[in-house]
Amino acid sequence: MGKTWKTFGWKWVTGIFCFLEAVIVIVLGTSAVLLRNSIVWMFETWRYLTMDELVYHLRAPMEGTNLELILSYINDCIPGAILTLLFLLVLVITFSRRKKIFHVLLAGVALVSVLVAGNYLHLTWERLDLANYSRNQSIYSTFLDENYVDPREVEIQFPEKKRNLIYIILESMETTYTDKEDGGAFERGCIPELTEIAQENEDFSGPQTQLNGGYSMPHTIWTIAGIFAQTAGLPLDIPIERNDMYTQDTFFPGVVTLGDILEEQGYSQTFLLGSDVAFGGRKIYFTEHGHYQLKDYYYAVAEKKIPEDYRVFWGYEDRRLLQFAKEELLELSEGDRPFNFTMLTVDTHYEDGFRCENCGDAYGEDQYANVMACSSEMVAELVRWIQQQDFYENTTIVLAGDHPTMDSNFCEGIDADYVRKVYTAYIHAAVPVKRPDLYRDYTTFDYFPTTLASIGARIEGNRLGLGTNLFSSEWTLTEMYERDRMEEELNRQSELMVRLASDIKPLELQKEETEPPSAEVAVYEYNSAAGLLPVGVREIRHIQQKVTAVNVAVWTEENQEDLQWVQTVLLEDGSYGGYIDLSGFGYKIGEYYVEACAVFADGSQVTLGNASGQVE
Repeated sequence: MGKTWKTFGWKWVTGIFCFLEAVIVIVLGTSAVLLRNSIVWMFETWRYLTMDELVYHLRAPMEGTNLELILSYINDCIPGAILTLLFLLVLVITFSRRKKIFHVLLAGVALVSVLVAGNYLHLTWERLDLANYSRNQSIYSTFLDENYVDPREVEIQFPEKKRNLIYIILESMETTYTDKEDGGAFERGCIPELTEIAQENEDFSGPQTQLNGGYSMPHTIWTIAGIFAQTAGLPLDIPIERNDMYTQDTFFPGVVTLGDILEEQGYSQTFLLGSDVAFGGRKIYFTEHGHYQLKDYYYAVAEKKIPEDYRVFWGYEDRRLLQFAKEELLELSEGDRPFNFTMLTVDTHYEDGFRCENCGDAYGEDQYANVMACSSEMVAELVRWIQQQDFYENTTIVLAGDHPTMDSNFCEGIDADYVRKVYTAYIHAAVPVKRPDLYRDYTTFDYFPTTLASIGARIEGNRLGLGTNLFSSEWTLTEMYERDRMEEELNRQSELMVRLASDIKPLELQKEETEPPSAEVAVYEYNSAAGLLPVGVREIRHIQQKVTAVNVAVWTEENQEDLQWVQTVLLEDGSYGGYIDLSGFGYKIGEYYVEACAVFADGSQVTLGNASGQVE
């Protein structure tokens, strides 16, 4: 009897061991195939992926992620992993009673899985140059410290009659989008009007007709970073997430920017855009550096330029933006001060852009190409309109892409050795190019002094920030050091940037007791036809936990006995919006009070702010 139990116990232990062995190998094999498929998909989706971009994509929230991109991953990566899982299950079941073959098969599957996973991890290591990336994170470079020119230490002289500046930032616009004959990467270009503008004006291509543009260096490849590079001559190398500068109280207060210089010279400054200006820290930047008048999506709603419940893509589309731009420019031109009018388009934002009613279908089902073509046509029309106005005589126009596109597949078919640059055109500059025979090699840092020179400013030494005045004969940093060397140096830490960013603190380190949670809560105009009262919550600040929802309490009675709750919806720009259905209050006339609360994963909540609205 003891022998029987001993035999049974041994079989039981052996069975458990075999089961665990099979589970481990099945998980290992399935994971190896999923890893292999994911790496192949990643490099096919983003052919020019860098480690900085990968870190960004991994940290970016899932909200707003393009559905087609998610479906692409599922279709390309998941079926193979499922088939592998089923195959291994059948294999294990089939040979489970033939112990020797069973163990040999599992050992073989484990070995192949490790080899496959190791091979593709090695490929990733090489493609992303992880060795250099890791080393650069711990190595300090003196390149930026030695080459940065502080505007405080340079004499900048303006003409007696100051020139107006119109600076149009074109979302994700590249020279890549034109045809190969004109310097692009496509057989058929999709920005013919912008191509013609660059060729007829100044893009620093010398005698060539092929378009030229600025390289986007490390830490300049998203919108606020691109703006910072072009107006401050510095990379936005920060110890927080890319678009988390909105959580800060200041935005590099130790840096002198284009806005600071023009404010000192008495310029009226305006920033117009169709999205939420707070996103990414743009509100803080343009307020702190130049005290711009900020006219964003919420400004348009408040001024009744668009209906209070109107929202597409990131806010409102560019066809409206460009019309508002004309109105703003006419108003600014009637003032007694020179003006700096800066605007940012949005329709060409990834993924696939926003197709408005003006967009055609010349590029078939390629929505992004159709949106680019539409943007090219509309921006060109605005430029022609400006050129017909009286104020144009004393005005310079700058057209500049903010960064290369992050669209997942639009540029996947271009040659691997093609160098992508952002679109650039200086129109009606106050000075000629000193070396018109040169095809310049430059970065978006160079726009900072070049823009000042284009409105007639004389810059001692022709350098500001990391930029060089391209109208001068001075060499740019990429012409002196070459682009690869400059990229490598900027990927390393810099004592100067560490010092300039010393005031920036991650959200979790900000003190809750000194900075209570808050947000901008608003009640918009009552929609009597629908019986709805719109509410909005944006710029949520000083929250240390992840917000899972935002709810709004609504009441009309002083004792809150008629209190009801409204659940808001997360919008693309990170704000929240919802509607109060007045049928629940019997369509009562008078004051409606609201209180917004952030809800966390554990069910707890915190008050963000209050507002009220009148129903008449």
